[in-house]
Amino acid sequence: MTNATHPVDEHLPTGKLAALGLQHVLVMYAGAVAVPLIVGRALKLSPEQVAMLISADLFCCGLVTLIQSLGATQWFGIKLPVMMGVTFASVAPMVAMANATPGAVGAQLIFGSIIGSGIVAILIAPVVSRMLRFFPPVVTGTIIAVIGISLMRIGINWIFGNPFGPTAPSVVNPEHAKWLADAAAAAAAPGSTLAPVPKGLALVGSVPNPRYADLGGIGVAALVLSSILLISKFAKSFLANISVLLGIIIGGAVAASLGLMNFDKVAKAEWFALVLPLQFGMPVFDPVLILTMSLVMIVVMIESTGMFLALGEMTGKSISQPDLARGLRTDGLGTLIGGLFNTFPYTSFSQNVGLVALTGVRSRFVCVAGGVILIVLGLLPKMSALVESLPTVVLGGAGLVMFGMVAATGIRILAGVDFKGNRFNALIVAISLGIGMVPLIAPNFKQWMPHGIHPLIESGILLASITAVLMNLFFNGSKGDDTAAIAAAKQADAH
Repeated sequence: MTNATHPVDEHLPTGKLAALGLQHVLVMYAGAVAVPLIVGRALKLSPEQVAMLISADLFCCGLVTLIQSLGATQWFGIKLPVMMGVTFASVAPMVAMANATPGAVGAQLIFGSIIGSGIVAILIAPVVSRMLRFFPPVVTGTIIAVIGISLMRIGINWIFGNPFGPTAPSVVNPEHAKWLADAAAAAAAPGSTLAPVPKGLALVGSVPNPRYADLGGIGVAALVLSSILLISKFAKSFLANISVLLGIIIGGAVAASLGLMNFDKVAKAEWFALVLPLQFGMPVFDPVLILTMSLVMIVVMIESTGMFLALGEMTGKSISQPDLARGLRTDGLGTLIGGLFNTFPYTSFSQNVGLVALTGVRSRFVCVAGGVILIVLGLLPKMSALVESLPTVVLGGAGLVMFGMVAATGIRILAGVDFKGNRFNALIVAISLGIGMVPLIAPNFKQWMPHGIHPLIESGILLASITAVLMNLFFNGSKGDDTAAIAAAKQADAH
């Protein structure tokens, strides 16, 4: 009698499941914790709050992975070996929101937009599952390239220092600051005839900041980068797949030995704590911000569609349109859960799709085991505090690789586009890239435009996405081939 169990539904021995599940977690870990670090620091949250974001992120990664891999009711879960994580596509608009409104109020706006977009994504999942023809490789490759290029700025600032604040390139000359303070005091003195200092007058930094581009920090970042490159070249299979994580560990160890890493917050953190919802208060639902994040979710869901179809081919499981709708609906549900639990939009992690192809293990229960491990990690605040304690120079060395790989993935997808036979494709890529770079190069371009549309246009990723879709429709129409999208998805191994 033949065994009718499909390899996707195969139950493996517990020990093997745990080992393979841990392998999936290690492959995605560095990418999973990067987003809460980026957004938490952009919001200027305290180290404890950033650590809480990391815990919430890991917990929700695990929870949404269980829903996607196991399935929940007839509406949610594609029941394939899928690991869910925060998408980098959402980072740029969230950082823009954080820069405009830092602190708890900014967090409420961000989480409100995430909850709103999660609800929108759940509702439109069946429609999006039929929209693959509007996102051929020329569109998805361009969008992913712009995502990577936009994120590179974050990795570079992690190494050298942020453009503003205590690590800015220049600081105010102390002599100039003293002169201005003396002038203000003299003008405020009783009987003074001096004009008062104009309100809002501030001095511009003119003295090189010794904390910016510190050579020791650059050396640590270079060590992390070198470690990743050496491990990638000389290590085999699994170790090569976790080269970024190993590079961060090596950089953290060196930073600690140099006294650049403080473990006080780790010592004070609890060993166990529940992840609780709405830690920053009630979310604020801004319609424009929800629309912005919903557009991001459409791009994410289109990428997930290609990923699910590719995974169906890898595992030998036929993927129907209702299957796709369930998987995409789970992206929306995960995003809704993320907003409620102080974390971010979720999608299938393509690194782990690549791991399925590499190992040949097709059982979805391996990812279920990975989801359980992530939930446990999310309940261990000491682990999150340790990640938060890493100096930015360590993360910067890894960020160059992580974010650069996103851009390289976009370029690799574009390499399969027909530029010789279709001269319009080059125009689509050229104009979309150019418009996507506008907020990066000229961030104040929107100063005379209506303030209400600022959140919609200050993300180069969104501008590039809209431009690429519209230009492709204009030049190539809506005829599409799912095979090309599946092939593109198979090449995507980084978010």
